Amino acid sequence: MKRYKLILFFNIFILLTASAQKIENLVELKQQSENRLFHRLDKAPRTPAFASEGYWVWGSSIVKGDDGKYHMFVSRFPKKLPFHPGWMVASEIVHAVSDIPQGPYRFSDIALPARGAQYWDGRSTHNPRILKQNGKYYLIYMGSTHPFAEPTYAQLTLDSPWCTVARANKRIGLAVADSPYGPWKRLDEPILKTQPGTFYSFLTSNPSPIIQEDGSVLMIFKGRHYTNNYEHSAMSLGIAYAPAIEGPYHVLNNNQPIFEVDGQGEAEDPFLWKDTEGYHILFKDHVAKFTGERGGGVMAHSENGIQWTVDKAPKAYSRTIEWEDGKVEMQGQLERPFIFFENGKPTYIFFATMDGPGGFENASHSWNMVIPIKDKE
Repeated sequence: MKRYKLILFFNIFILLTASAQKIENLVELKQQSENRLFHRLDKAPRTPAFASEGYWVWGSSIVKGDDGKYHMFVSRFPKKLPFHPGWMVASEIVHAVSDIPQGPYRFSDIALPARGAQYWDGRSTHNPRILKQNGKYYLIYMGSTHPFAEPTYAQLTLDSPWCTVARANKRIGLAVADSPYGPWKRLDEPILKTQPGTFYSFLTSNPSPIIQEDGSVLMIFKGRHYTNNYEHSAMSLGIAYAPAIEGPYHVLNNNQPIFEVDGQGEAEDPFLWKDTEGYHILFKDHVAKFTGERGGGVMAHSENGIQWTVDKAPKAYSRTIEWEDGKVEMQGQLERPFIFFENGKPTYIFFATMDGPGGFENASHSWNMVIPIKDKE
């Protein structure tokens, strides 16, 4: 028995040592990386940028208001439901405020609550992107609905009717307000619907828009298509254009995706921006094709927003985080990247994150976190 306990202890020690070494190697990789963003990521504060008691919290988007304060729009949904797929059936977009861009952000109000199953976005609003133009505020987001009563924790599974219907009803929509405090006027129809015979015939989701110099909008989004009458494909990313923020939107590239499983590779959670060098995106390396890390961040570039080249040093961030208290830890999940720019410079990157060893089912809480971006390498 003593010999068995000694062997067990030794094996646990080796496992923990190997895990620690893996994390240390990731930190070393960051220091040696040629990726310009990865090298500029500073240590992260432990205090969440936003958290909400009793709720799962996910991706956020931030804008500086006319009042000089910083306004975050962020998804949350009750912890009485499992994280995945709770967000599909019961998410709401809430508004939080801070005097400084890095937060922490204080809850202010519910921007886009549930409004009834008869509306296309009546049961869930998620994945917000906040934009400001000509004195107005615009929320582009994913919405969905379903006709069922509220599920219990045990009832809500990926194969349940709630998830099946809500997933198929995911669409991208728009809400407009004169103030970040609302009230928000939602459009009666989605701005980007599905289209038969395309890579987005099943759903549209995960919008990441930018307003260009001429007022037009370019938006990366996620799509899935039907593979037969009842199954859906893996995810793809596409690019849509509108001459003005309220539309109409149409998909570019001859209705073909810019990233897909059989093309460049599977990508998720895109964040799009534009500068003097062209268009750039960050996205989650869903299956570790580009960075060697499942859930790591990839950077890619484009001259026109349609043809994309993955960065020669693609790894822009890791699930392994350096905290201000000196600890180095791997997050269970690290998704929905959002870079906040002030005076044209990237100053902070926000993520949806959670604890646990990985996998949505292993988490006990989630929050929105922030990492400062150093001015120089």
